[in-house]
Amino acid sequence: MSSKKTLKQILDESKKCFLVPCVYDCASNHAMEMCGFPVTLLSGGEVSIAHNGVIDYGFTDLTVLEWVVSRVATTSSVPLIADIEDGFGGPLAVYRAAKRLSAAGAAAIQLEDSADMEESTSILPRDKYLAKVRAALKALKGTDCLLIARSNADPFDPEQMKEGCARLQEAIDMGKEEGMTVLAMMVLIVDYEHAKQMAELVKGPKIYADVRADGGEPAVTMEQLTDLGFVMCSTHFTLKAAMEAMIEHGKENFKNQSVAYTFTHASGTGQVDFSATPLFAPQDYMKLEQSFTGEDKEYTIVGHKVDDYPEDLKKIDIEDRL
Repeated sequence: MSSKKTLKQILDESKKCFLVPCVYDCASNHAMEMCGFPVTLLSGGEVSIAHNGVIDYGFTDLTVLEWVVSRVATTSSVPLIADIEDGFGGPLAVYRAAKRLSAAGAAAIQLEDSADMEESTSILPRDKYLAKVRAALKALKGTDCLLIARSNADPFDPEQMKEGCARLQEAIDMGKEEGMTVLAMMVLIVDYEHAKQMAELVKGPKIYADVRADGGEPAVTMEQLTDLGFVMCSTHFTLKAAMEAMIEHGKENFKNQSVAYTFTHASGTGQVDFSATPLFAPQDYMKLEQSFTGEDKEYTIVGHKVDDYPEDLKKIDIEDRL
């Protein structure tokens, strides 16, 4: 039986703010599990790049997102937060999206107040956004799926900052009235001063979005965010890291017309091979199959034995991957 904890259980047990990596498919999510991250966030932007081949201009529809969420969530040992952007329309669309994505396995849905995907700081009137929040709460009532209310208000505009925080506080209060947890995120804050301003105006669990580290220095630390009431801090690095590694290996292998480079460079895993299959512990699949058939079976890929799983990386139970 799976031992996966709910997002609320993890937040209740956590004593400090922690980093949450953005993922975009099953492989990126698995890599973050292997590193030990307790929660992941399915990035709308990176899903668009990975699955549509284009940057995020609202091209991912609910059907595609539901498919991705279901595949990632059901093969993950950690809770997956899903970015549903503006909810695909008005309150009824939000209600439908929240119900379907919760059923698909999302541990939380992140709903933003943008009025236009191409003008991300053009925010909806407060009453329009709160109607969507109300619809999402209704859809999630009785489930383990939490709501993250996200504002795209511009923190460099004092009036927008106040408005964004005010609507987020209202969303948190609406959740409390229903006995539900709502977390708040203001996506455009970029430093400690912004985080401090948000903390003064929003009383409740908060998420810091897209933490930066220009010049190698973090804009904020987890300790600073903990003191301000932030419980999680999201970050986009997985797709960039994947592209960096693929381009590094691709350039060398193309130049040499050989895969020798890949067989001598394994900076993240120590696993010298040309396939990522060993990183998904194929032997465990065979052991599970053998428990059903009672027959021994040696796992091979086109006749080759597969290396063992790296010892220094977290191993995920097979029952959490099928």
